Amino acid sequence: MVFTPLMKFLRLFTLFSVLLVAGSLRAAQFDALLFSKTAGWHHDSINAGVTAIRQLGQLHDFNVFWTEDANRVFNDRELSKYKVVIFLCTTGDVLNDEQQAAFERFIKNGGGFVGIHSASDTEYDWEWYTKMVGYMFHVHPAVQTATLKVEDPNFPGMDRFAKRFLFTEEWYEFGAPKSEGLKFLLSVDEKTYKPAADWGRVKGKGMGDFHPIAWYHNYDGGRAFYTALGHIPATFGDANFMHHIYGGIYWAATGNGFTAE
Repeated sequence: MVFTPLMKFLRLFTLFSVLLVAGSLRAAQFDALLFSKTAGWHHDSINAGVTAIRQLGQLHDFNVFWTEDANRVFNDRELSKYKVVIFLCTTGDVLNDEQQAAFERFIKNGGGFVGIHSASDTEYDWEWYTKMVGYMFHVHPAVQTATLKVEDPNFPGMDRFAKRFLFTEEWYEFGAPKSEGLKFLLSVDEKTYKPAADWGRVKGKGMGDFHPIAWYHNYDGGRAFYTALGHIPATFGDANFMHHIYGGIYWAATGNGFTAE
């Protein structure tokens, strides 16, 4: 059979149409920006976290773009591609004034934020950011096993946790709350570990009867979720913890809730 130029064109057009349809059927739920720039302590868990969150994207059908280059992504054009921005173990002053302004516009336009572990040890002088995170890191004792308590099971990603369960972590002690109306998901029982810390110029003795570890809130037109867990690299191999992380990402990106009961 001899193919005329018209027949070849029709075959190519049909193939292109099929590929377009197939691509649309495989469209991801949403796009997530994963940001792990550090201007202070660099956590060993970052590499494990990047790998694990990319795997979450494959498991739950969302796209993940990872970078530590703030110049590349913290502008209106690039941020508009994403539904959620994840600060994975960031530290210190990671964004300049223009980048901060772009990120504020992203949240005000309905975007989502997820902070993991030392995201609360980031941008102390940026008041808007500290209010979004909710609490800022103050000090921590040595890594220890302690008992975590579920404060609210009715949130995405909380359904696999027992009401009380053991977890090993670098337990962050936080300063005074930066925002009102935070909705708490996890707390740590200070009676189950030694919370005292002495770094010389910085000391801590714990937060008392209620020591929050994870929370969320609606903030300035968008959504913000934070968990203090994630110091130990192997934690990102814990399926229950990663389900907790996905719950925060899913809620921050979509606003969709979950009811456990």
